[in-house]
Amino acid sequence: MDGAHSAALQLQQLPPTSSASALSETSFSYKENLIGALLAIFGHLVVSIALNLQKYCHIRLAGSKDPRAYFKTKTWWLGLFLMLLGELGVFASYAFAPLSLIVPLSAVSVIASAIIGIIFIKEKWKPKDFLRRYILSFVGCGLAVVGTYLLVTFAPNSHEKMTGENVTKHLVSWPFLLYMLVEIILFCLLLYFYKEKNANNIVVILLLVALLGSMTVVTVKAVAGMLVLSIQGNLQLDYPIFYVMFVCMVATAVYQAAFLSQASQMYDSSLIASVGYILSTTIAITAGAIFYLDFIGEDVLHICMFALGCLIAFLGVFLITRNRKKAIPFEPYISMDAMPGMQNMHDKGMTVQPDLKASFSYGALENNDNISEIYAPATLPVMQEEHGSRSASGVPYRVLEHTKKE
Repeated sequence: MDGAHSAALQLQQLPPTSSASALSETSFSYKENLIGALLAIFGHLVVSIALNLQKYCHIRLAGSKDPRAYFKTKTWWLGLFLMLLGELGVFASYAFAPLSLIVPLSAVSVIASAIIGIIFIKEKWKPKDFLRRYILSFVGCGLAVVGTYLLVTFAPNSHEKMTGENVTKHLVSWPFLLYMLVEIILFCLLLYFYKEKNANNIVVILLLVALLGSMTVVTVKAVAGMLVLSIQGNLQLDYPIFYVMFVCMVATAVYQAAFLSQASQMYDSSLIASVGYILSTTIAITAGAIFYLDFIGEDVLHICMFALGCLIAFLGVFLITRNRKKAIPFEPYISMDAMPGMQNMHDKGMTVQPDLKASFSYGALENNDNISEIYAPATLPVMQEEHGSRSASGVPYRVLEHTKKE
């Protein structure tokens, strides 16, 4: 590996004692990277399984006559337990590996969801139809796996004990203060356009989520690192900075969830997943590089290969989410504008049925006899045995034309 070769060349230039200590630190840091990456992959995989279990529970209850609530089923509680276990694994991973390595590994949850969705699909399909329909998912999964491998292989190798002094030193450093100033200004501008100017574009909303998410992951790493040190015997809970980071972590996570909920009401979940992953990962890596100095001391080749891994993972997630079926909105009436010979509300004032995107209203039909035109519901002719009136025969219906006088 190029990283091992460059490390060996640097070790040859050091004295024997310094070389041995540097070698042990390098191997230990790679071991920590591996532990953090495995914890993150495990956590995201378990969270994906948990969400699909809970979704399966809701679908099964909706399609049956079971009167029980969802929280009274064992499947839902199993999903909740697995979700807590997965989130705990992701939380712990931040204490071992650099932030820039852990954040992009959330692509594992997208890969797992795609595979689980294909395995548990209920539709009947032929092999050719299956391949044509899910070819993008297979390609996306392959690209995401390749990107994840590059991320783990060429991830930054910077490790620092998350003591109260170190966290405080990073928090008041001028690069991070400048970054915070830029982020606060950008967040306020986006929030102003979103709230006051009704800028409901998905990029605006997910940029708000990404800016909050960058602060969430920065504080999560600090809290997780200080908790692990405290468990190991080096108590860090008596530092005020721990509680400052904890409050910021909870607050940013809550507001991040609120903006995500608003985005899910306006846009498709697959679009939110792809755009959100790209924006959140990019901004979170930037925040980690500035706050924790993740890429200090890394050579240009490693940084370029890490960036290439991010781009490949982005493309893979985009292809996976693009292939998902979009939900068909419910239409509260039978569309008549597609029927031959029937006019819709845009054809010279003739009102029969609104368009699919029009307001919910109906037109009127009228019998084609000598009765004056009134707004009455259309009725079918009734055949009576004792009366052989002329109106007994079926009379065609025509469209009622609305005029301004009426």
